[in-house]
Amino acid sequence: MSRAAFPRRGPPAPFISGWRAMVLALAAGAAQALSFAPTELWWLQILSTGALVALLADAPPPAAAARAWAFGFGWLVAGFWWLYISLHVYGYLPAWLSALAVAVLAALLALYYAIAGWAWARLRRNRPLVDAVLFSAAWLMAELARGQFLTGFPWIAGGYAHTSGPLAAWAPYVGVYGIGALAAFVAAAVALVLLAQRGPRTRAPLFTLGPLLVPLAALVLGLALPQSFTRSTGVLAVSLLQPNVAQDDKFEESHVQQALAWHVVKLASAPGQLVVTPESSLPILPVQIPRETWQAYEKPFNRTGRSALVGVFTGDDEHGYTNSLVGLDTTHHMTDGSFYRYGKRHLLPFGEYVPPGFHWFVSMMKIPIGDQAAGVDTASFQVGAQRVRPLICYEDLFGEDFAPSMVGPNAATLMANSTNLAWFGRRMIQDQHLQFSRMRALEFQRGQVRATNTGATAVIDWHGHVTARLPPDVEGELDAQVEGRIGDTPYGIWVAKLRLWPLWGLALAQVLFGVFMARRR
Repeated sequence: MSRAAFPRRGPPAPFISGWRAMVLALAAGAAQALSFAPTELWWLQILSTGALVALLADAPPPAAAARAWAFGFGWLVAGFWWLYISLHVYGYLPAWLSALAVAVLAALLALYYAIAGWAWARLRRNRPLVDAVLFSAAWLMAELARGQFLTGFPWIAGGYAHTSGPLAAWAPYVGVYGIGALAAFVAAAVALVLLAQRGPRTRAPLFTLGPLLVPLAALVLGLALPQSFTRSTGVLAVSLLQPNVAQDDKFEESHVQQALAWHVVKLASAPGQLVVTPESSLPILPVQIPRETWQAYEKPFNRTGRSALVGVFTGDDEHGYTNSLVGLDTTHHMTDGSFYRYGKRHLLPFGEYVPPGFHWFVSMMKIPIGDQAAGVDTASFQVGAQRVRPLICYEDLFGEDFAPSMVGPNAATLMANSTNLAWFGRRMIQDQHLQFSRMRALEFQRGQVRATNTGATAVIDWHGHVTARLPPDVEGELDAQVEGRIGDTPYGIWVAKLRLWPLWGLALAQVLFGVFMARRR
């Protein structure tokens, strides 16, 4: 394509300006939140991002920063609103303070996108494809920063909207953040090419629209790439328990006694080779459980071929308490001290650990065991021919943390997530977390089983498809089968060795490429 197709000229006339641009940016951000589960409108994520690009295309850096912040704020408030439930309903904060806390969190995290918008406004050169590359780099760095800095909170990162759709094929190559960067490039390229048509034309319309083939090719190219990097290790029968306990009852003494008895019955009757309970389904320490009760838990697993992962707290006053999964089988027993334990490593701020200076805030919420100790990584849990990688709650959003356990000859063949989303109600969050788990299955080409308190209890195959699921907010047991897999995806190999640093390098390379191309005559 000749550079004459897009002669260098000043920026086009303003697409829209003033307060109207801020309102539209806020609305586009809210629309972005709607692209995730339960709707899974992957095209809406690209469309809303393209709308943002159109609003930034004519803006000077300060205005671009403000509009990008408004977009991020609308997106994150619409995507994080369920935090209000945990803060107000279960944390007992006043309604106004709970709403303010959610708004402040969204406002602070939106600053990453404000910086990206400002940087893009400074770097752009009014050449559509070059500027699209630069926008993709700025977007990627904002997403990486949100997912990593201050422990990270990557909920509804842009790439997750593409768990379904053509960009999902890129997951085993570049992961969720790489998909987000590709989507940003597609959105920006389409928006900028179309905006360029508003100025004087020097070529026929079909010729000037030719660059649209580039983002469209990026959208579908992944479908032509090899998609099978793993092989089967057999099928495992699982039983996933969903007790459906209201969060405000969970730590009451009457419920604790009911939970002890419920687990005796359910662990004995569940038919699966692997039985998984939700996160902290036993909301006390093992030493607080009567010895004969724990022996009743172990009894069904004292024969070869059956195992369980049970959610419980471990630790003590001196070393802290850890949100854990305890393994039961023929070789692991709590009663003789040989038990398998996995402790949650990536803790949730304000729910599982207290950032310095915020003890006053957490004490207002009255969250039981609100300041926990991080666990240490352990080997996968062996169940027959399968090696099961435990994950607790939202730490499965951080694939870079556990990627080393997903590659190599002794890699996990299956993921098991144990979670409790009763803190946050039913709407939206259950489906979104399930969508994020599906992305991990695509990235590593491993199945994942999910045992949850209130939903979404489900089985995900290595293609990222949900093959079985319990209805939410009911007590039940999901008995199903899941295939184990072994083998390394390209994404698994590089992220296990280098974490997310290659993506930071990619973003920098995009900036250098964009600047170099813009300076060519």
